[in-house]
Amino acid sequence: MSDTATKAPPPPETPDPTTEAGERPEFSLGAALRGLAEGELGSLRVILGIALVWIIFQTQNSNFLTALNLTNLMLQVVAVGLVSVGVVLVLLLGEIDLSIGSVSGLCAAIMAVLNIKHGWAPVPAVVAAIIAGGIIGAFQGFFVNFFKIPSFVVTLAGLIGWQGLQLQVLGDTGTINLQSGFIVDLTSKFFSSATGWILGIVAIAAYVGSALWRRRRRVAAGLGVEDFFAFAFRAVLVAIAVVVSIYVLNQDRGLPYAVLIFIGFVWVFAFITTRTRFGRHMYAVGGNAEAARRAGINVTRVRMVVFVLSSGMAAIGGIMAASRLLAVNQSSGGSDFLLLAIAGPVVAGTSLFGGRGTVWSALLGAILIGSISNGMDLLALSSAVKFMITGGVLLAAVTIDSATRLRRQSVRRA
Repeated sequence: MSDTATKAPPPPETPDPTTEAGERPEFSLGAALRGLAEGELGSLRVILGIALVWIIFQTQNSNFLTALNLTNLMLQVVAVGLVSVGVVLVLLLGEIDLSIGSVSGLCAAIMAVLNIKHGWAPVPAVVAAIIAGGIIGAFQGFFVNFFKIPSFVVTLAGLIGWQGLQLQVLGDTGTINLQSGFIVDLTSKFFSSATGWILGIVAIAAYVGSALWRRRRRVAAGLGVEDFFAFAFRAVLVAIAVVVSIYVLNQDRGLPYAVLIFIGFVWVFAFITTRTRFGRHMYAVGGNAEAARRAGINVTRVRMVVFVLSSGMAAIGGIMAASRLLAVNQSSGGSDFLLLAIAGPVVAGTSLFGGRGTVWSALLGAILIGSISNGMDLLALSSAVKFMITGGVLLAAVTIDSATRLRRQSVRRA
């Protein structure tokens, strides 16, 4: 055989024998702590972080945990959280999109100009803005895929270029105020108390039902399932979280439409990434693009679609931000918007190195980062201090991500 023959890919890792037997080790505190240290329990880690942040700010300002402030907090995190959903998709590929802030501002400006200056109906204006975001994502994905330019460089150029186009679209006025109607209602309407409770009960039933269905399917296929105690504990925590959330929100104005929209997008993309072939291809490309290509996955198509989805979600986030602020201006999508959108998923456990994370990290990360920002606003900290603290949180999250990755690698080698 020739020395230049293509080498066969390495064999897959040996599966866990307990999984092959259709069982998993029973829950133990030691195993949970090891999993927490190795990044396996990212959701638990960020939930504990949220609880700690809330306790700290409540001790500093008794208004932090009031129904009014928590409702405002949820409305504040919606725009950034929606953008973070697209960020998660890009991070799963091991790529980065630095243009999301500028894209959100530009698409919001397109929507406002079409609606206010050109008399378009709200819905067509919103659709046009989202389509514009998708086109921008395809444009950037083209350079990443076909010219092999690092996504960092392409999207950094986009950060500057799309911001300039945003200024051009807004024109000399610089600020466009939105009128009451569909666009404003996206973040200003609330469900009644009764409707909120109904939606909460439906959400709990859907979560438990889908979890039981997946559990039964795995058992029927002879695959491993988690310890029933751990499963029941998670279900109870989810039910408590939903009930408490609905109760607190009903003490103010009720469940906001915007929060339901946010959770809906998170659920849809969580389903896509975990329950579809395209989602499995995303994780495969993020884990090892060359191995994915040899396995027959169209890596170029996966990357193109993800960049389109990322910019599309940036457009939706920009629209929600404009709805909440009732205006679009030259600073829309600027300031710390980009930092917050990337920091949230990373803090919540989505790896910057690709192939690891969940879309739910966009929700949990947005709540954590939003809580820190909201708390600093209540304490009237200066912008300088807020930027430094937010940057420090992002650096700490990246450090933890890198440390847990190195720990997992050392455990595997051992």
